[in-house]
Amino acid sequence: MLSSSLALLLATTAVSATPRPRDAAADACSQIADAISSSSAISYPGSDSFDADIEHWATSSTQQATCSVEPGTAEDVGAILKVIGSTKTPFAVKGGGHATNQGFSSTTGVQIAMSRFKDIKLSDDKASVDVGAGSIWDEVYLALNGTGVNAPGGRVPGVGVAGFSLGGGYTFQTSQYGLAIDNIASYELVLPNGTVTTVFPGDDLYFALRGAFNNYGIVTKFTFKTHPQTDVYGGLIQVSGEYFDDVTKAIGAFSNNNTDTKASILPAYQYSNGTAYSTITVYYDAPTAPENAFFGLLDIPRTISDIKTRSYYDLLEAQLPIAPIAPGVTAKYASVNVLQYSPTLLETFKELAVSYGETLAANDSTFLSSFYVEPFDESLFSYGTDSAYPPDRSRPLRPSNIFFSFADNSLYDFFHAKQNEAADKVRAAADAEGQNVGNAFQYSNYGLEEVTAEQLFGANVPRLQAIQAAVDPDGVMKLAGGYKV
Repeated sequence: MLSSSLALLLATTAVSATPRPRDAAADACSQIADAISSSSAISYPGSDSFDADIEHWATSSTQQATCSVEPGTAEDVGAILKVIGSTKTPFAVKGGGHATNQGFSSTTGVQIAMSRFKDIKLSDDKASVDVGAGSIWDEVYLALNGTGVNAPGGRVPGVGVAGFSLGGGYTFQTSQYGLAIDNIASYELVLPNGTVTTVFPGDDLYFALRGAFNNYGIVTKFTFKTHPQTDVYGGLIQVSGEYFDDVTKAIGAFSNNNTDTKASILPAYQYSNGTAYSTITVYYDAPTAPENAFFGLLDIPRTISDIKTRSYYDLLEAQLPIAPIAPGVTAKYASVNVLQYSPTLLETFKELAVSYGETLAANDSTFLSSFYVEPFDESLFSYGTDSAYPPDRSRPLRPSNIFFSFADNSLYDFFHAKQNEAADKVRAAADAEGQNVGNAFQYSNYGLEEVTAEQLFGANVPRLQAIQAAVDPDGVMKLAGGYKV
């Protein structure tokens, strides 16, 4: 049901937003330059600031915009949206730039870079922290380091707060506190008509913003609930493929027997350069972990080992060796949610990582195959109220992520098809065990570009569409890329 304030707006007929050609985008850039204050800046191709504004973690996600703009205030974000709406100009909003689908946070029109929204402020009582939408999680953890509190967020370096938190957000503490969206107290949001508002629990927009991305305006600030944070135990290990059976046994034991919600693992079966290996991050939310907290993972011989007591920030930075990808490489995620990581299903992940790695390297010698499994506690969806994602909190589906990277972009369609094929094989293997996940909802932050709103948000789609019609009758946010409701 829509709130009365939003329902009043439904009387306005939505106007289809037809993108205008590039010369019209140049005109919009000129209008934006006149509309923004001195707190903001506009840049054009050929400048260092423009290059920084359009840059993404994966260069394959970058597009050549007509101009870029760094708004410095929420009011300037509103002024920009008014110009975009009146000129019907394609645009994109970039937070941390970690999206791997081209056109989701990139554009050939107006690139909005949120890099000036970097303020991170802990409340006096330490119960919440305000985080600017241009921050990355590394910066949040560093700002909170030593305060005794933390906010649940990204698990690898360089991930932006905005996209991560608007899509759902699985964290090392998901088994304790839920998703990132379950820990958001409020949002500062610039509506498509340029109005700045604050969104609180109980609002229709609070439901929509928790999972449905950029369909309702531009978030400029997140207020996260904090939780007590001590030093933690964990870090990164890498294991040779010759020990895959041991890795699989330990992951299966953890997934099916662990009841300690302070323990979390992020393992991947990987293959590149003719070599099979497993990279695993282990995490325990205390300075020391109980004996066998990771069910034998740390007993397996390792080629890389960096396990110790450390700050949460240091745990994140310990993963820097696996965070970067080479310039010019295309990187893609594919989402599969499963009910349980059984030993048989883990064997499927292992076999697919190796078989696709060996086979597809013949097409591109740089090819990397990574199959991530994420065995959270079955309570993972119990910590939050109804939200756009997950559309069904009653089934404790665990995410997995099939990651492919390659250098030859002329083979994009080929690798894309193979990635979908691999995801289908995982679903089929899970369904063969009776998991019934063939049509289960997918996780948007791991989704390929063709994934539909119905596949992400299920039965929530009609409600999300009604909320969008209320706040964006002219379809301004439909001019931006990403998953549309």
